[in-house]
Amino acid sequence: MIMPKTIEPYNLTLTNSKNGNLAFKLMTLDSSSNFDHIQRNNYYSLIWLKEGSGKLRSDFKEYDIASNHLFAFSPYQPFMFLADSFQGVGIYFHPDFFCIHRHQAEIACHGILFNNIYEPPFTLVDENSAAVFESIIEQMRIEIQNQGLAQYELLVSYLKIFLINSSRLKSEHQPNALKQISGRKEPFVLQNLKHAIEKNFKQKHSAGEYANELNMSIKALAKLSKKHFNKTVTELISERIVIEAKRELYLTNKPIKEIAYELGYQDEYYFSRFFKVNTDVSPHLYRETVGSGRDAA
Repeated sequence: MIMPKTIEPYNLTLTNSKNGNLAFKLMTLDSSSNFDHIQRNNYYSLIWLKEGSGKLRSDFKEYDIASNHLFAFSPYQPFMFLADSFQGVGIYFHPDFFCIHRHQAEIACHGILFNNIYEPPFTLVDENSAAVFESIIEQMRIEIQNQGLAQYELLVSYLKIFLINSSRLKSEHQPNALKQISGRKEPFVLQNLKHAIEKNFKQKHSAGEYANELNMSIKALAKLSKKHFNKTVTELISERIVIEAKRELYLTNKPIKEIAYELGYQDEYYFSRFFKVNTDVSPHLYRETVGSGRDAA
């Protein structure tokens, strides 16, 4: 059992000097009270639960949670914890502070830690990884209080190291976690479904189209999807479209109408309603609150 390191509680925040919003935050967590209602933050959230147990509700799904797990949530991804005990560390950063899309080649966490529509948003933290995480977090804690030369560069470097180690850890552990949740079976069908969605999500938006492509009945495909991913095929398609829409809203200046068209929606207003239903915010508000730094280098 990994024993939590005893240190004084801290709550350390850097703000964006241009708009006063959160840029980077590091804090100890001694209860789940911060998360006992649905969170829809406009920044990335990494929550390391060192000690605790209970439930996680995320993307309208429910999971059992236990000690020594790392949770990762993208901007506006809904989540909440229902836990009797909860001790750990929270790391939060806005895309303006560090954009995982721009640095995907360096850290490879997009689709592993974040924006993975097929796997749960958490991974087990083993003893060796816990020691590595403790060391990185301690360096972050020291640096965030040091307003010296190149503070931003050092904090980003530590964050990159944390993200890389977290992505490696989840890549190693997730197949077993997914197997436990799904009970397994016919993995080639699941791979074909994932490939089909990735290839066609901009043109094909209905479960029936994917069932036809895989030569399966809608009912059979729905049963497999629910069993292995705990999501309907329609939910998988919608989540993939939303991920792409978010990426375009953050990284580009394209009009929302153009983004909608590229994602297979002739009607901008229908697309905007679809986006809001799935994220609880409009495309315009998402761009304003998450994509404000899209032109930054």
